[in-house]
Amino acid sequence: MRGGTRTAGALLALALLLTGCKGEPQPTSTPTPEPTPTPAPTATPEPRTLPFTLPFNAAGSFHPITGADRANLTLAPLLYRGLFALDGSFTPRNDLCAGYTVSEDGLTWTFRLVDVTFSDGSDLTGKEAAASLNLARQSTRYAGRLSGISRVTAEEGAVAVTLTEPNGALPALLDVPIVKETGDGARPLGTGPYVLDGEGEDLRLMARQTGLPRKIIPLRSIGAGEDLVYAFDAGEVSLVNTDLTGTDALGYSGRLEATDYLTSTLLYLGCNTEKGPCAEEAVRRAVGLALDREEAAARLLANHAVAAAMPIHPAAAGYDADLAATLSDPAQAARTLADAGWTPAEDGLLHRGRTSLTLRLLVNQENTYKVRLAQFLESCLESLGVGVEVQKVPFETYLEGVETGNFDLYLGEITMTADFDPTALISAEGSLNYGKFRDNATEDLLKVWRSARGTARTAAGKALYADLAQKAPILPICFKNGSVLTQWGQISGLQPAPHDVFAGLETWTVSDS
Repeated sequence: MRGGTRTAGALLALALLLTGCKGEPQPTSTPTPEPTPTPAPTATPEPRTLPFTLPFNAAGSFHPITGADRANLTLAPLLYRGLFALDGSFTPRNDLCAGYTVSEDGLTWTFRLVDVTFSDGSDLTGKEAAASLNLARQSTRYAGRLSGISRVTAEEGAVAVTLTEPNGALPALLDVPIVKETGDGARPLGTGPYVLDGEGEDLRLMARQTGLPRKIIPLRSIGAGEDLVYAFDAGEVSLVNTDLTGTDALGYSGRLEATDYLTSTLLYLGCNTEKGPCAEEAVRRAVGLALDREEAAARLLANHAVAAAMPIHPAAAGYDADLAATLSDPAQAARTLADAGWTPAEDGLLHRGRTSLTLRLLVNQENTYKVRLAQFLESCLESLGVGVEVQKVPFETYLEGVETGNFDLYLGEITMTADFDPTALISAEGSLNYGKFRDNATEDLLKVWRSARGTARTAAGKALYADLAQKAPILPICFKNGSVLTQWGQISGLQPAPHDVFAGLETWTVSDS
């Protein structure tokens, strides 16, 4: 699945009722509406439609490694390339890498570079590749995914990467843009199909190769989020990359189309495996079996998500569909609890002795769509006789609660790396292992899986996911989608990939209205 459905703008209004965020939820406020005077009628200006035009932020950096502006980072794949590029199934494809070798111990990978030039005509060398990877290791955006690298060195026509421990899926982490630094650190040179031309707010993209839908792409300078909404609604920009279920989702309108693409952003339930009812493996497993993931993705996230019962995207290689099919079964959930000694009582709840099965589900109250999702999960569990107390709390209280283990379940979100490594969530030393899961057998399976490559990795993955399904330290719900909004009828042939909404650009058909 490389793209997604295309939907008229009127339907998007429903999706924009949902809110969410990348990473941990961010607090927002919802003011109480008050009556306001009806304004006098004013003339509505005619929309100003330009040729195919993309937005950028003149005040932001274009540096694809150290920059942080979303609009400028969206343009990065047009200007820069990495050793690898991810396709729509998160599979790394050779880009600036012509081929590679791996040492016998799996720790040193040597990547040969293709013969290509930067936009100033200079050749790509191992020096630029090594410098870019080393910069990325220190950057906010890439440091986490590259934390397993101990050294990067330049070689003749190649770059060598040494790991602290084997990772058989290293190429999936190396779609890091390779740049050549210039005096202006905000605009390094790249090897992409376009080059930036102009200064200040007067910028355009100039094609460096043939076969592209436009030789010149004008850029429109935008500022705050509301400026981008206005520019898109007025037809002044042709394309916007957004998260329609994010807390910062903006209210786009007009005649537009939406094309979804897959992301590695996982919504899941974290379980307190150290204390309380969820310290019992059978209870955790039953909770996972009771979840209606398809309904959650389709209704609560307006089909801008993909249901997933394991911490790997269903579109990715290694997803065990047969196992996943067994992990959503309310009837089996009831049997699992009955086998563990939980029986119905007069109050409608399951009891074991004098103890009722009641769970505290922690969720950030400022995050509206997560609150709705938590309430839906509550209904799934209560149908089994499991009591659920949804604790909707401010962000700071939520954060304190998960960090101190003051929960039975918490609704979490994490943007996983493209190798779908769950170490942070389930390893004893994992930075996001708030449920304090500890299991030596799982650690061994995780280590084997991380080091394996090819078919061996697929086999190791089956063993790991079966183990996680049994022990259920976390309960995946779905992976969110990103969305590309375009002016109605202006662009066809979109095939956005996880980190590149311009993937397959050469096959696009672009018309100016």
